Amino acid sequence: MINLLLGLKFDGKKYHGWQIQQNALSVQEVFQRSLKKVFGFSPEIKACSRTDSGVHANEFYVNIKLEKNKIPLSRLVLALNRFLPKDIVVFTCRKTVIDFHARYSCKSKEYVYKILNTKIRDPFLDGYTLHYWHEIDVKKLSVAAKEFIGFHDFSSFCSLDNRKKGDFRRNIIKFDIERQNEIVTIIIQANGFLYNMVRIIVGTLLQVAQNVIKPSDISKIIDARNRNKAGPTARACGLYLNKVFY
Repeated sequence: MINLLLGLKFDGKKYHGWQIQQNALSVQEVFQRSLKKVFGFSPEIKACSRTDSGVHANEFYVNIKLEKNKIPLSRLVLALNRFLPKDIVVFTCRKTVIDFHARYSCKSKEYVYKILNTKIRDPFLDGYTLHYWHEIDVKKLSVAAKEFIGFHDFSSFCSLDNRKKGDFRRNIIKFDIERQNEIVTIIIQANGFLYNMVRIIVGTLLQVAQNVIKPSDISKIIDARNRNKAGPTARACGLYLNKVFY
């Protein structure tokens, strides 16, 4: 048996996230169709993460186990892309150790969130950035961002759902905020992320930008472990899974 690690990129604008949904189109469903056309069956997929509706990925990894594979790996990438739509692509494929798991072998992930900070929206960036017309002071937000770095209980920055409840502690390794002309990019790397964690952090930072809360209030919100103390959940359109570290 062999274990293959495949890297994908996808535009999530028209998909309801990665995971298969009963009544909505997902990236996983489309990807599994391409696997079935290439292999003649649908192998079990282990994915590095879930993504929400409308979220994009610059790097998204899955692993599949096969009893045998007669297709050279370089040709396998091309074969899968032949059956995939233009908004999903496989960019790499390699053999890995048999006990590798795309999710549980992951050491950390990096997300980016892109904001179009201008009074006039851009129709070509619709679905790929959050249009936010209030002025953003990157230096001010960078001060607030430092409060998130480290190992904390991020209960205040997690939406509760029907998933199994567990440990809400995560370690944020890196948190940078950059501006290039009208685009503000928020970059967060952590050993793991809670449900909607990045989007709630972004929504909270935008309240800092509006002077609703102070940068120094962030540590108090973290310590409160209360979702109601944090800001709103920012829209999914500006969020990208950017890197996965193994």
